[in-house]
Amino acid sequence: MGNELNEMNGPVNEQGRDINVIDKQLQVKVGVGSLIFEIVLWVLGIIPGLIFLFMKINAKKYFNQLQQRIQYNASQIDNYLEQRVQILQNVVGIVEKSIDLDKDVMKSVAALRGGVHPDETNRNEVQSQVDSAMRSINIAFEAYPDLKAHRSLADAMQQNSYLQKEITAARELYNDTVLRWNQDIFAWPTKMIVAARSGYTTRIPFTASKEVKEQARSKFF
Repeated sequence: MGNELNEMNGPVNEQGRDINVIDKQLQVKVGVGSLIFEIVLWVLGIIPGLIFLFMKINAKKYFNQLQQRIQYNASQIDNYLEQRVQILQNVVGIVEKSIDLDKDVMKSVAALRGGVHPDETNRNEVQSQVDSAMRSINIAFEAYPDLKAHRSLADAMQQNSYLQKEITAARELYNDTVLRWNQDIFAWPTKMIVAARSGYTTRIPFTASKEVKEQARSKFF
C-alpha cells in the first residue's frame, strides 16, 4: 500500500494557492453527553464528583490566566508600534528640513501626530500607515547621500528596523498563545465543558492586511 499523499507524483497545483486567515470565531458547545458524564461522576460517588469539580475550578483559573497572557502579548505589539510612530515623527522632522517629502507621507505623519494609541481596533491601520511612510523615507534616505551622513537619522532608521523585528516576534508570540487558547477550549472533558459554560469562543490570530500581502508579492529589487 502506497502513501496517501505522495509529493513526488502529485497531483499538484502549478499555479499555487493563496491562503487567508478566516475571520470567524467558533462558539464552544457541549451536548447532552457532557451533562450525562458529569451526572455519572456524582452517581459513582462524591469523591469522583468533587475531583471533577476541582478540575473545572482549575480549568477556569487557567483560562483566566491565559486571557491575561493574550492581552499582555497584544499590548507588547502596541507598545512597539507606538514607538515606531514616535520614530517616524522624529525622522520626518529631520528629513523635511533637507528635502521635500511626498504629500502622502506628510498626510500620514499629520494623522499620526494627533496622538494615536494603537489597539485592537486600529492596530493594522496604524501599522500600514507607518510602513508606507517609512518606505518613502527610506527611498529618500537612499537617494540623498547627505542624509546618510546625518547620525541622528541613521540611528532612527536603525531603531525602526529593530522595532519592526520586535513587532514580528511579538506577533508570533501572540499567535502562539492564541493557538493554545483555541486548542484548549476544545479539550474535552474538563476544559471544553468550562469553556462552553463560560461562553468562550476561538480567537482570531494576527492577520496581515490586503495591502501588506500585495506589497510582499511585489518586486523589491
